[in-house]
Amino acid sequence: MTQQQTNDNSVSEAGDSQPYRSGFIAVVGRPNVGKSTLINAIIGKQVAIASSRPETTRKAIRGILTLDHAQLVLVDTPGIHKPRTLLGQRLNDVVDESLSEVDVIAFVLPADQEIGPGDRRILARLKEQYAREKHGDESDPQWKIPVIAVITKIDMLDREQLVAKLVEVQQFANFAELVPISAQDGDNIDELRDVLVNATPEGPQMYPEDQISEESPEDTIAEIIRGAFLEELDDELPHSLAVIVDSISYPDDDFNLDEDSAVHVSQPSTGKVTVHVSLYVERNSQKPIIIGHRAEHLVHVKKRLRTPVNRIIGAKSQLDLHVKVAKDWQSNPKQLQRMGF
Repeated sequence: MTQQQTNDNSVSEAGDSQPYRSGFIAVVGRPNVGKSTLINAIIGKQVAIASSRPETTRKAIRGILTLDHAQLVLVDTPGIHKPRTLLGQRLNDVVDESLSEVDVIAFVLPADQEIGPGDRRILARLKEQYAREKHGDESDPQWKIPVIAVITKIDMLDREQLVAKLVEVQQFANFAELVPISAQDGDNIDELRDVLVNATPEGPQMYPEDQISEESPEDTIAEIIRGAFLEELDDELPHSLAVIVDSISYPDDDFNLDEDSAVHVSQPSTGKVTVHVSLYVERNSQKPIIIGHRAEHLVHVKKRLRTPVNRIIGAKSQLDLHVKVAKDWQSNPKQLQRMGF
């Protein structure tokens, strides 16, 4: 669809032309407050791995929502936290870079948790970059760009508790909007989309209308594998797990790009696509945790991801998983660079 066609489609029934809007929206918040879950709910498809474990997101993942009259590019950022390793500092750097050129900020605050030091740390960082110079009360900043509070998990509160939470959030900062939602139940997601669209400046469509992420097939597969291991294992899973797709081997050369999937077989093939994956941990003692008794964890993850990986590849595929040790990679600059951080 061309830009002109897109704008033509944005004409309301009353005949009024609706301007096309587009922009980047940074989704920020403490670790494990549901930023990835929120973005997946807004997009309507999974573009970021969501897990109950903190520090799941390790890079800025851009999810793209294209509507008749707008295109929103949502940037899923790692949770802002006090870094304990070089990796932790790199993740905070990713957040800084993500915030450097955005049009809107969505500040995620879970309804079932009190506003705490981590939230105040994020607010202070936003003030440094986006608060207008003002004489007077620094607790009531005027923003250069819209900063919207997204209050998640409202399904955990009754009406009286929700009203009290809204008052608490409004007193926390001078937000342009407060939007209470439940990503799990889908409550108010449409309203949140409308608020984000109205906060976004007028601009052209930046991505094809059927594109929902900037991630390559390799990066997407690596992320869903890491997410699967996060869910497969209990507290014993080390956060030192890193996943890299080394290569994708095709049974023949008849693979081409297709609008329905990242890659597909243009002619029938009797073989499967093999995705070669390295799973890195920091110590030898962590390898059995990932592998499991009689390789049960590897087997479970392969079964769980068979259909998702097939959809990404666009053909029948198999995962070739290898667990390797990269000693103390979270604090090793060379190893971090090798792993894309």
